[in-house]
Amino acid sequence: MATGFDAEGPAERGDARRPEIGEGAMNDARDAGSARDAGSARDAAMDDLLHEIRARRDEFEKLTYIPLDMVNKLKAAGAYRAFVPKELGGDASSPAEFCRLIERLSEADASTGWVASFGVSAVYLGALPPATFKAIYGQDPDTVFAGALFPPQAAREVEGGFEVQGRWPYCSGCMGASLIGAGIRVEGGSSSGLPRMAVMPRDKVQIKHSWDALGLSATGSHDVVVDCVVVPEEWTFIRGGRPQRDEPIFRYPSMALAAQVLAVVGLGAAREALNWVHREARDKPAITGAPPIGARPHIQAELGRAEARLRSARSFFYEAIETAWEDVLAGRELDRDTHVSLRLGATEAAAAGADVTRMAFVMAGSEAIRRGHVVSRCMLDAAAVAQHAFLGQGTWTSAGAALLGQPNFPGYP
Repeated sequence: MATGFDAEGPAERGDARRPEIGEGAMNDARDAGSARDAGSARDAAMDDLLHEIRARRDEFEKLTYIPLDMVNKLKAAGAYRAFVPKELGGDASSPAEFCRLIERLSEADASTGWVASFGVSAVYLGALPPATFKAIYGQDPDTVFAGALFPPQAAREVEGGFEVQGRWPYCSGCMGASLIGAGIRVEGGSSSGLPRMAVMPRDKVQIKHSWDALGLSATGSHDVVVDCVVVPEEWTFIRGGRPQRDEPIFRYPSMALAAQVLAVVGLGAAREALNWVHREARDKPAITGAPPIGARPHIQAELGRAEARLRSARSFFYEAIETAWEDVLAGRELDRDTHVSLRLGATEAAAAGADVTRMAFVMAGSEAIRRGHVVSRCMLDAAAVAQHAFLGQGTWTSAGAALLGQPNFPGYP
């Protein structure tokens, strides 16, 4: 992709050759076989990727970020091109397809899933002018973007755009990004109450290694510092503003999607924790000589409750997404209750992930208190997911207020 503020798009592609008469049936058969082979290859590649992520979790935690070689493998898995339009070389995935990918990655490691979830950036970058969007993704549909929105820093209008300076925390995934965004305030700017974001090449931003966290410890959510960088207006956008593209994904509620791709990380972490309990409960005797934990009635009851909570939250989560997506594809306007369901499903997914991993931690017993144990890591990661501003305790209140038609803060639902 471009390394400067370049709004030129790629050269147009030529049309493919028209098939000759009689080629159709043979082409269909070849295509079906190729699709099966491609599907098998993708499944095998994903299995290999998940195995490698699990093997490297400790390495990532020590680094405090996901290294570039793994980011490149996430690109190959389609994490960053998922929502990029096909005309620009992307996959044009549905929200549910993307969330399932992030959920699988998060089972292997929540921090890796969290970093991959920022493939969602293509959706809200759709609020950029079309030429800027094309300059980014037309040159590289696997562009990695990281952003730190709050607190928005004052930016002044100068010749050529806005002069941006300041420091922003929580820039998850910045170590592997080629573009970084920062929240700015412009006097006399947006009246919607939503912040503006300035998008800059990575080489114009300093990264301060400030991230030291108990949960999601490898997300590389470091501080970013910008020192008097002039950002052209066409490289800024209103976060949560109206997209400038008309593909279906850009008609899906962007703030809801931003919450969903984070919440699903908690679902993945919870499944990994329960899978550990399932394995250990069946096969491993207690060190005291007592029966395996799976033979104990209180463990059996707790596991049943945990499975019900996780599966219920997951069903609500994906049902809300798929219902809304059907409406989007049919060209129907989403009503307020649908918007609220999308946000409420994300909040419940995050809360369930945190609760279920805590239940798994208790079921795991004293073994889980060891540093780096998979269940304790999952518990801390899922707890961190549920602390996010898009998913925290205040979003229950916001959902209830919205359902009752009461005023709410900008951007909700």
